[in-house]
Amino acid sequence: MRYQDEYRNPQAARQFERAIRRITSRPWTIMEVCGGQTHTIVKYGIAELLPPEIELIHGPGCPVCVTPLELIDKALAIAARPEVIFCSFGDMLRVPGTRGDLFAVRAAGGDVRVVYSPLDCLKFARQYPDRTVVFFAVGFETTAPANAMAVWQARRDDLRNFAVLVSHVLVPPAMSAILDSPDNRVQAFLGAGHVCMVMGCEEYRRLADRYQVPIVVTGFEPLDLLEGIYLSIRMLEEGRVGVENQYARVVQAEGNPACQRLIAEVFETGDRNWRGIGNIAGSGYRLTEAYRAFDAERRFPIDLQTREAAACISGDILRGMKKPRQCPEFAKACTPETPLGAPMVSSEGACAAYYNFGRHRQASPATVQIEVGHHA
Repeated sequence: MRYQDEYRNPQAARQFERAIRRITSRPWTIMEVCGGQTHTIVKYGIAELLPPEIELIHGPGCPVCVTPLELIDKALAIAARPEVIFCSFGDMLRVPGTRGDLFAVRAAGGDVRVVYSPLDCLKFARQYPDRTVVFFAVGFETTAPANAMAVWQARRDDLRNFAVLVSHVLVPPAMSAILDSPDNRVQAFLGAGHVCMVMGCEEYRRLADRYQVPIVVTGFEPLDLLEGIYLSIRMLEEGRVGVENQYARVVQAEGNPACQRLIAEVFETGDRNWRGIGNIAGSGYRLTEAYRAFDAERRFPIDLQTREAAACISGDILRGMKKPRQCPEFAKACTPETPLGAPMVSSEGACAAYYNFGRHRQASPATVQIEVGHHA
């Protein structure tokens, strides 16, 4: 496919592999904080191409996975109300709550709809003025502009039957929480390119200075990641800290100022609970006072008792402490058909990546990379 083959070229991948091996003189641990990058790493066998001194660990890079259980349960309760049309992106429908998921609510008669844009919900609000349309606004900073635009447009058009259930989480505070942890092993980060496309790189520079770590803003194709790893190792070996931008074809240092202005008008930052991790200060968005009338949590106050599946170790996986295959229930009691936790069902979850692409891990990494390069 045009514009993809050049970033999946097996000869170029081998050149990066050799360059990484040449400069690596000691063990290093690098974390990616993006589920899309995790899936590329697992799908293309990138970890197996690296020298044994380099360990890649997967961070909390899946916003669906870290959406707190209490918010999932609120979504289920709101979606079950007969006056509600509940809208969500598709990967939220299988995320387990305390009792069931959104698919189960739909099967029981709830009006649960999959949308491809939050602006689709405004069409429903106009079409069904006697019902309340609720959108499950989940994501990192990447999806915040579109969700903010939907709320901004609803206020402008006086669509009072529209609301959002907000579960936006922010990447830099999560990175700080990881680096502040007493059992932290991360020595460098691969930054999520799509987040920096919106928000720019300045906050990452402050993180790099504060914690004295390298951060490389990285894309999502195999060669993007291999180059990002190479740049990270080079900085580590040279004792340099700071931010480098591997994804310069997309990311500008200042990000997207128009998106940032829209986000700042509609959202404000606040503390957020991350599923499996706990509360992280200043790590989420909530609606500003001017837009608070569109807050589904205010419109539908719900008090619930939540309970996580005891066997699920998603918290350890999301913090990079364990890999999915270290979970005793992985591919046994926990599968995409019978998930114990969100990382097994989300399109960006680490457990789903390991499960879906596990067959690649039985083959030679070199064979996998070369085959993928020829058939991408």
